[in-house]
Amino acid sequence: MTIEEILAGESKNVEFKENLPEKSIKYMKSVVAFANGTGGKIIFGIADKTREVVGFDKEDVFKKMDAIANAVSDSCEPAIIPDITLRTIDGKTVIVVEVSEGRQRPYYIKALGREGGVYVRVAGTTRLADEYMIKELLFEGSNRYFDQALCTGLTITEEDIDALCKAMKEQAVKNAYNEEQKAFIKDVGRQQLHSWGVLIECDGKDYPSNAFAILTGCGGLHVATQCGVFKGTTKEIFVDRREYTGPLWEQIDEAFQFVLRNIHLGATIVGIYRQDIYEIPPDAIRELIINAMVHRSYLDHGTVQVAVYDNRLEITSPGKLPMGQTLERMKEGYSKIRNEALAHAFSYMNLIEHWGSGIPRIIGKVKAAGLREPEFIGGEVDLRINIYREQVDTNNANINANDTKNGVSDIENGTNGVIVPQTKEQTQVEKLLQMIEKNPSATQAHYAEQIGVSKRTVSRMFVSLQEKGVLVQNGTKRKSNWTIIR
Repeated sequence: MTIEEILAGESKNVEFKENLPEKSIKYMKSVVAFANGTGGKIIFGIADKTREVVGFDKEDVFKKMDAIANAVSDSCEPAIIPDITLRTIDGKTVIVVEVSEGRQRPYYIKALGREGGVYVRVAGTTRLADEYMIKELLFEGSNRYFDQALCTGLTITEEDIDALCKAMKEQAVKNAYNEEQKAFIKDVGRQQLHSWGVLIECDGKDYPSNAFAILTGCGGLHVATQCGVFKGTTKEIFVDRREYTGPLWEQIDEAFQFVLRNIHLGATIVGIYRQDIYEIPPDAIRELIINAMVHRSYLDHGTVQVAVYDNRLEITSPGKLPMGQTLERMKEGYSKIRNEALAHAFSYMNLIEHWGSGIPRIIGKVKAAGLREPEFIGGEVDLRINIYREQVDTNNANINANDTKNGVSDIENGTNGVIVPQTKEQTQVEKLLQMIEKNPSATQAHYAEQIGVSKRTVSRMFVSLQEKGVLVQNGTKRKSNWTIIR
């Protein structure tokens, strides 16, 4: 740690003490908190408020170092071995006590016991851990996963297991990128669920893990996703609010569609076709929601929250970052799985690809859309990710609430330079053209049913497209075959 870093002030990983307190518990709470978190340093000899370097007399400094080492050894359980060194700043000697991230969690103060002596760091302060946090630390310290633990109080049948296997196969097919990938999707069976930790076998009988309850939404754990639209940039005034429950993949889709309904949509012309463009890349939105679902803490009774503000999309995932993970490492693509059974299930269902690649891919898509890099906040109690809606690249599409017409944005096509406001009729025409391209010999009644409009509306669109030379009729009137002229 450099002198500049020391003098930068206190943070979530740095704490100042002007003197060595007579009662060691005054700094032992921080020692325990650092071991339960990502590590940290306590620097004795610097005033915490003024950052004034006070230092210690050289005659006493080694006695104080011994006192600190003995206090840590006597007070903490499991044992914590800090690195205690001396540094000279402005000609004065300070003591730096460095505590590494611990692996035998939870660490606590012996005199207070595990129930009242576990401390954690939150926003640069040391706080007593609550019940959920202690459980989280216990799972981390024993190298276990909460989602693979037995879900007490939940009873399942053979039909419930078969229904989950069938639903997961359907999701895998639905989320496949192409026909080739679909062809390689195999049925998921009980043995696979056992290996993932979704089912637990005991005495020849299958029992549900927490992952089974989370995936199916069938009880045992209350898992929900809260979505809201707010006026302005705070939660003071809400415009719309929804809570979704049920199978996790349904919650993902509901939350995703909720966001798409509440952000701006524009269009560009590519050839004769209109291409929809959302102000935030839909793939990035969906991946963020999936990431929140698979990596959140299910020990925490909170919910994943998806909030749309005037200036940003905000997604909040309950729970601190897993042991060994940091915001910086996460953005670089380092993966630390909190829910192993869910991660395997999501991977099978083609909801996630390579573990750890999601966040860098999201950042890339958002920046490519001309938006500022997503903002990552927290990680100590929950994780909040913001995608700001304002364009930062003036050469790209500039989406603003003031530019909307009929609730829809105008977006400039960077290739053709055409600005096209999306209207309801244009949307219907584009859907019709896409359907004709896929099935050029269907009846107008079929097209109308698929688009969700009347047959008269489709007939009017056909006449208009023929007059513009976009559609050419082949075959007979009773059995037409339509050709689209690009």
